[in-house]
Amino acid sequence: MDKHTTKPSLLDRLKAHAASDSIPMHMPGHKRNTALLGKDLPYNIDITEIDGFDNLHGASGILNEYMEEIADFYGTKRSFYLVNGSTCGMLAGIRAATKRGGKIAIGRNCHKSVYHAIELFGLEVVYLMPEVDETFGIHGGISTASIADTLKKHPDTQLVVLTSPTYEGVVSDIAAIADICHAQGIPLMIDEAHGSHFNYSEHFPTSATALGADIVIQSLHKTLPSLTMTSFAHLNGDLVRPEEMARQLAIFESSSPSYVLMASIDSCFRLLRDEGEQLFENYNKRLTDFSEKMEQLQHLKVLCHGKDRLGAHKTFFAFDKGKILISAQGTGLTGQKLSEMLRSEYHIEMEMAYGDHALAMTSVCDTDAAMATLADALLAVDGTLDSLNGEHLQNDGTLFFASPEKQCEIWQALESEKIDCPIENAIGQTVAEYVWAYPPGIPLLVPGERISNGFIRQIHTLLEKGTKVYSDADGLPKNIQIMRQETLAH
Repeated sequence: MDKHTTKPSLLDRLKAHAASDSIPMHMPGHKRNTALLGKDLPYNIDITEIDGFDNLHGASGILNEYMEEIADFYGTKRSFYLVNGSTCGMLAGIRAATKRGGKIAIGRNCHKSVYHAIELFGLEVVYLMPEVDETFGIHGGISTASIADTLKKHPDTQLVVLTSPTYEGVVSDIAAIADICHAQGIPLMIDEAHGSHFNYSEHFPTSATALGADIVIQSLHKTLPSLTMTSFAHLNGDLVRPEEMARQLAIFESSSPSYVLMASIDSCFRLLRDEGEQLFENYNKRLTDFSEKMEQLQHLKVLCHGKDRLGAHKTFFAFDKGKILISAQGTGLTGQKLSEMLRSEYHIEMEMAYGDHALAMTSVCDTDAAMATLADALLAVDGTLDSLNGEHLQNDGTLFFASPEKQCEIWQALESEKIDCPIENAIGQTVAEYVWAYPPGIPLLVPGERISNGFIRQIHTLLEKGTKVYSDADGLPKNIQIMRQETLAH
């Protein structure tokens, strides 16, 4: 611990520089002039790559030391600061591990950044369909059998990309999946954006960084105390070259990385390294107390909390109990309405609402009072409900997607001539734009896929329940973009 405490933090270095008599004849243009601009924003520690502060893209000084400390603590071969969020890490990692026009196997529930990489690099995509959890109407994990079967059929796959945990907290069997991939010399990339806290406590699933994944991307800002847009990219094994990952990050990440954001990364890591054990013990107790209170629910259900148990969900390998997914199925209450009630009556702002669900995301920074308020609010709402009189007795308005009928590659559809088509006339056509709900940013329909009657019904149901659905051309719910040749063919 002594070697850690004697090294100044990046924030300490920035404060010391701000207090010096150095005259900034360099970027940024605010010149740390707080007399003119005020002190509400951290102008005084916002600098560029000046002497003594290293360069993120080609780090050989203090930033290199900080990142080596991360790699040492996490047990990785190489770890990188990300200040463009996990998106730039996903783009860089996919490019570093594939050749242009190559084949990639991805979970169909991957974030849209994965699809954008496929588009940019002209990749041929093969989908791995997540299993289905009928009880809550959500996607489960990706099975090892589906991985093995897909790689047997497509031995020329250059990279496998999965999301674990999912937005709702579902974790796949990463260790077993990594073994399957590595047996064929194929690297495994895990979008662990929602699992950056896994490295710090045995109360949560094991991080993919310790389970054999070759590339792991984590969003610190999602579940740890760090500023928005701060993330990590981790490398393990020998299947992806660190120097190529660094080169790709220099392409997809800003060439003017924010020292304020990097100081946030360093401060977050130091806090958790030095005090994480107790912070996570307290956090676990809050979640345990919350779960015990949820056993009193009569109508609402909370995934893997209260009376609901992990063992009831056979498609989950593990679950992140820091995610609070509430189902109002069968009560006549939509997720959007529940979210609005929690906001207006209890001043609780939820992460997301869709269909019959509302999602709360928690972290070590939630207070006892905040968790108690959420529990009490859910019990109070529950007391006003009657499941027997619910309008919707089946899971309705979910973010499910059927196994896609792929007509062409993503980039082919996006580069085709497109036309707007009334959505009711689009059944059987090939979509030429993305359709998604955000958050979580998972495409419901991907360019190059056939538009089905089920998709049209799903869009209407989601909109009726107050879920925001987006498309590239912003024509929904009236119009959707399709490939022109499909119209001519009909």
